[in-house]
Amino acid sequence: MDASAILLMFPGQGSQHPRMAAGLYGHEPAFTSALDEVFDAYDAEARGEGGRLRTDWLAEHPEVPLPHVTRSQPLLFAVDYALGRMVMARGLRPSALLGHSIGEMAAAALAGVFTPGEAAGLVLDRVRRLAAAPPGGMLAVAAEASALEPYVRDGVVVAALNSPRQTILAGPDKSLAEVAGALHEAGLTCRRIPSLTAFHSPALAPYATGAAERFAATPVSAPRIPVHSGYRAGLLTGRLAADASYWAGHPVEPVRFWPALDSVLTSRSGVVCVEAGPGQGLSALARRHPTVRRGENAVVALLPPGEGPAAADRESVAAALASVRDREAVLNGRPGR
Repeated sequence: MDASAILLMFPGQGSQHPRMAAGLYGHEPAFTSALDEVFDAYDAEARGEGGRLRTDWLAEHPEVPLPHVTRSQPLLFAVDYALGRMVMARGLRPSALLGHSIGEMAAAALAGVFTPGEAAGLVLDRVRRLAAAPPGGMLAVAAEASALEPYVRDGVVVAALNSPRQTILAGPDKSLAEVAGALHEAGLTCRRIPSLTAFHSPALAPYATGAAERFAATPVSAPRIPVHSGYRAGLLTGRLAADASYWAGHPVEPVRFWPALDSVLTSRSGVVCVEAGPGQGLSALARRHPTVRRGENAVVALLPPGEGPAAADRESVAAALASVRDREAVLNGRPGR
């Protein structure tokens, strides 16, 4: 498959759900091997944690709720990374990677910036720090960021630029509830994201203290596959990859997903954006891009939109990979199947 055609996208906080991608475990060798590798690395970082995470991941009713930072972050990293390994083993050779929030750690591991074991250790280190943060949440609003300036108050901040018509706010629970009420009164649609932490807000800065030292002590390599930074909306250069403060600041800094995606899709045509993670949230955003609407680029989600029977994961992946091959062929002027 033409390497110039594939952009792998990795979702972050809010996309998690019980048994996400579990239908692939034990059926897809590369996926299973990669997940086991990450769970073993979690055990090496904190004895027994890999086993506990695996148990909650496979449970219909996890002991620790998946929106909790100690579950959502490490499990999203593990599933995103394993899906990336799986599709690459299936013959997709991505030209670029783009992660949203914790998804960028999965992209970095796949690109060789960190080894999978080192990345897993960094994720757990981050989780331990953020677990001490006060309760908070996140709110998806159907509006551009500039329209939300009157609502950015009392600790509520813009946490992510997902698209021209979707902005994520984050803040303390009480303030976020008040802002949600005000938005509804103003006729703006909004919904809570499954998160118990106000990710990508300055409120987390005190709880990220010390993370830079851990990153600085971790070996880093320049990306072997181009990674588009969801925070800088540009390429992750070797110099930026070696900047410990860049990685340590992820929980505090806003995500600029749309500008990053836009920089990829406006620079060339014939791109197939493949969402390699639970749900189809990033796919829904990417389908709004003008180049996708015009048929110049395309979007495919690997997994179903939410929780379902195990077989649905396998069926969805099979259909998605066939669709990627067809779309890549059509976009590049070749006959499909």
